Amino acid sequence: MHFFDYRGNKLYAEGVSIEKIIKEVGTPCYIYSHKTLVRHYHAFDDAFSSVPHLICYSVKANSNIAVLNTFIKEGSGVDIVSGGELFRALKAGANPKKIVYSGVGKREDEIEYALKTGILMFNVESPEELRAINKIAGRLKKKANFAIRVNPDVDPKTHPYISTGLKKNKFGIETKEALKEYVYAKNNLKNVVPIGVDCHIGSQITQLSPFVDAIKKTKNLIAMLRKQGIDIKYLDMGGGLGITYDKEAPPHPSRYGKVVCDETKGLGLTLIFEPGRAMVGNAGILAAKVLYTKQGTKKNFIIVDAGMNDLARPSLYGSYHAIKPVVKNNSRGEIIADVVGPICESGDFFAKDRELPAFKSGDLMAIMSAGAYGFSMSSNYNSRPRACEVMVNGNIFSVIRERETYKDLVKGERVIKAKELRSFCFYS
Repeated sequence: MHFFDYRGNKLYAEGVSIEKIIKEVGTPCYIYSHKTLVRHYHAFDDAFSSVPHLICYSVKANSNIAVLNTFIKEGSGVDIVSGGELFRALKAGANPKKIVYSGVGKREDEIEYALKTGILMFNVESPEELRAINKIAGRLKKKANFAIRVNPDVDPKTHPYISTGLKKNKFGIETKEALKEYVYAKNNLKNVVPIGVDCHIGSQITQLSPFVDAIKKTKNLIAMLRKQGIDIKYLDMGGGLGITYDKEAPPHPSRYGKVVCDETKGLGLTLIFEPGRAMVGNAGILAAKVLYTKQGTKKNFIIVDAGMNDLARPSLYGSYHAIKPVVKNNSRGEIIADVVGPICESGDFFAKDRELPAFKSGDLMAIMSAGAYGFSMSSNYNSRPRACEVMVNGNIFSVIRERETYKDLVKGERVIKAKELRSFCFYS
C-alpha cells in the first residue's frame, strides 16, 4: 500500500501533485512518501508485536538520512554493510545498540569504527573475518558481539543476482563449518562474544516456504550451539520479503510474521529483521520528462531525461517498473514502445515493448516502485549529475538531497601540472 494515486487526471504523492513538485525541482527526481514509509515500518513492527524483536532497516536499499531518520524516529534500528552506512546511520540519529553490521568485506578501519561506536553485533561472513574482529577488538580492549551468517543452502526462488543463501553464493558460512567456528571462538578467541545466529537467504522473495526452510535448518544449529554451552540470544532472519512491481503477490508482513513466530516459538530468542525493499520500494518514484519520441521500422522509442545511471535495476536485472503519466491524456490512446534514457549503452532502458500511453515530447512520467535500490545505486556515468530527492509529508514537500551540479562532478579532482608530470615520469 502506498500513497501515490490520481486525483482527477493528475498523479499525487499524498497531498501534493507530482506536477507541482517537478515544476519546482525539475527532472529527473526521486519523490518519497513519508506516510508510506511510516506505514510500512509499522506493518513489520506490528507483525512481531507478540515476541521480543528488533526491526533493523537495511540502509543499502535507500540511504538518504531523511529516510533513515523517518524510520529511526519510529523506533527502528539499522542494518549496515559499510563504514559509510554507519556514518549515515549515526548522522540520522541511530542508536548504536540497534545497529547490526553485515557484509562480506569489512575493512579493518570499518571494524574499528563500529567497535568504537558500540554497535549491537557483527554478522560475520567468514572465519578470517571473525579472527580479524577478535584481533582488532583486543587491540582496542573491547569485546565484540557477533553472529555468524549461516548459509543454509535454501533456494529463495528469486533472481540469481539477489540470491544469497545457496552454497554457490559468496555470502555466509555453511552450517557445519559455522558450528566449528562458534566452538573455536568460544574456546580460543577471547575478544569476541557469540550472541546470535544470522540467516539471510536473498531478496525479493515472494513465497513463505524458503523462509520456513531456512528457519528449520537454523533451529537445529541453535540447538547444537546451546548443547556446547554457547548462549545464543538473537536470531537475525535478515530481510528479503518481496514487493509488488508488476503482478507479484508477496505475502503481507503479518502473514510472514505469523509463520516466523510459529516456527521460532519456544526458542527464547529476540528476533531481528532487516527489511529494506519491503519498507521503501513502493514508497518512492522516479519522475522523468519525455525529451523526444522516435518511430523506427521495428520499434517505437520514448526517450526520457532519466537514465540507467539514475535507476539501474532494469539494466541489471531486467526488472519491471510500472510507468504512469504524471498527467493523464486519455485522448491519445496507447502505443507499444521502449522507454529509454540518454546513456550511451543499449542497456539504458526502463521498459521494453511495453503498452504505454502515447507520450509526447515534454510530457512527464512516473517510474513507480523506485524507492529501493534507486538513488542508492545511482552513479555519475556519462558525467551526469545525480538526481535530487524529495520527501512529501501530507500537503508539504521538502528537498532532502539537492540535485548535483557540474561542479560537484569534479569535486576532489585535479589536473596534474606539467612540472609534476615531468617529475613523475622521471622517477617511474
